[in-house]
Amino acid sequence: MQRLLLAASLALSSLLAQAEVIDIDNAQLAKLMQGSVPVIDIRLQSEWEETGIVAGSKLHTFFDERGKADPAAWLDKVKPYAKPSEPVIVICRTGNRTKAVSQFLSQQAGYTTVYNVKAGIKGWIRESGPVVPAAPVIAACRSAKTC
Repeated sequence: MQRLLLAASLALSSLLAQAEVIDIDNAQLAKLMQGSVPVIDIRLQSEWEETGIVAGSKLHTFFDERGKADPAAWLDKVKPYAKPSEPVIVICRTGNRTKAVSQFLSQQAGYTTVYNVKAGIKGWIRESGPVVPAAPVIAACRSAKTC
């Protein structure tokens, strides 16, 4: 029995050791997007509308206007296209909120590789990263009930 517990403990430790959060810059973001790594934009709708969004990103607000979150419900919306065994990118306004979300994905949700855009959408725009208007994406995901 002790051997079984030790083996299970070692296996769990190995899995947790594999979980990784990697801060990335804009060049790395562009490269990962070319490799079809999903980008999840966790900002509020008002922020998407203000700045636009990275083309192809999935819109899923994590924290509401009061800073409240429902991680389980959020994760249910994300899992269909962002599998725990595959890399995923998270982006917010300046990279602060995504630090917490990246840690959640890595340490509690079992994601093995999470990329955090350290300067957020503001840094992306500052370095002339392209954005697209958010309105059509918001309308599409609202009608499909995916955002």
